[in-house]
Amino acid sequence: MPRAIWNGAISFGLVNVPVKLYNAVSKRDVRFNQLHAPDGSRIQMRRVCASEGTEVPSDEIVRGYEVAKGQYVVVSDEEIEAARPQGTHQIAIEEFADLSEIDPLVYDSSYYAAPERAAVRAYALLRDAMLDANRIGIGRFALRTRESVCAVRATPDGLVVSTLAYADEVVSTETIPEIAELSVEATDKEKAMAVMLIDSMTEPLDLSKYRDTFRDAILEVIQRKAAGETIATPTPTGPAEAPVADIMAALEASLAAAKDREPAKKASRRSKAAAS
Repeated sequence: MPRAIWNGAISFGLVNVPVKLYNAVSKRDVRFNQLHAPDGSRIQMRRVCASEGTEVPSDEIVRGYEVAKGQYVVVSDEEIEAARPQGTHQIAIEEFADLSEIDPLVYDSSYYAAPERAAVRAYALLRDAMLDANRIGIGRFALRTRESVCAVRATPDGLVVSTLAYADEVVSTETIPEIAELSVEATDKEKAMAVMLIDSMTEPLDLSKYRDTFRDAILEVIQRKAAGETIATPTPTGPAEAPVADIMAALEASLAAAKDREPAKKASRRSKAAAS
């Protein structure tokens, strides 16, 4: 059963809605431990002083910020706590905006906001009002070690809180030469054919059909090896394909292939509709 990672309240105006936050995404990475190959023992990571070469006990470790090469300013735990923002258990909505105004680029982590028992009515009011107004709330709150700007979004199921990157954290495309210096424009004919190809590939979104095939393959290898099977090392794949020289020819071939797949796609959509 999921456990709440934060308790507090969402506020807008003078309305206060006590909530708990739960992780909306649970990463399913395959995690490995480092082992000593000859005997299979776990590798331990130790903190060692660079100048003395000796292991350092935890009570002798402090935080330092490098202000110049090899020059650090030490900051104490008390100084960090004093700088931490107050009101850490409040998500204060400071303004509302259209959802379309937020670039998906700035989304970071998302959490389900669940109401406390005494706040169900206020929670439903905020959710329904935001859905009717088609608005998203923007505010800030402190989670774990830092204050984050966040978006509070309403869905028919409830409220979702997403932390956002700060504006000065977003990398400008002007710093990427290949993008900043881009001056080539597609021809009208190329754009028309590309739009036709995009239209032919457009379907109702169903993210459940996408799987982490790398994770599945790694887990299969682990299961087979745990059962005592010897796994043959596959032949490395070749280099990535070279860029297309004739864009129009590639578009025409892609459209032809899309038309060939259309009957199968229609049959699949009909079967899904019948099943539902």
